[in-house]
Amino acid sequence: MTPLEMDVRFFARKTRPYIVFAATTAAIVGCASAPPKTPEQERADAAIAERISTALENNPIYYFRDVEVSVDYGVARLSGYVWTTDALYRAQEIVRRVPGVTGVQNAMELERQGNRGGGDGTGSG
Repeated sequence: MTPLEMDVRFFARKTRPYIVFAATTAAIVGCASAPPKTPEQERADAAIAERISTALENNPIYYFRDVEVSVDYGVARLSGYVWTTDALYRAQEIVRRVPGVTGVQNAMELERQGNRGGGDGTGSG
């Protein structure tokens, strides 16, 4: 083996992890940036969000007025507050049945005894 071949092999062995890292980073960055929505997609997501809000408001059993809805490429994201775990699960069921919904992300929280996110109920922080 010539000295040049030895240098090339040594260089390849030492730089391989960096090349793999660079390729992986490029792939992640390329996948992480979604293309901007078209006007048609914006309108479709807005229409789905409106249908979801209407379906939640029309539920005769649970109070969903503190649930916020956003839709991105057909995936509904629910945030805000509900009072029971039954209400939380029912909201997800309702949303899954809305035409155009391709998925549901749940970011809702339970409100217990009038306290959002905990506390001792005294209002003293």
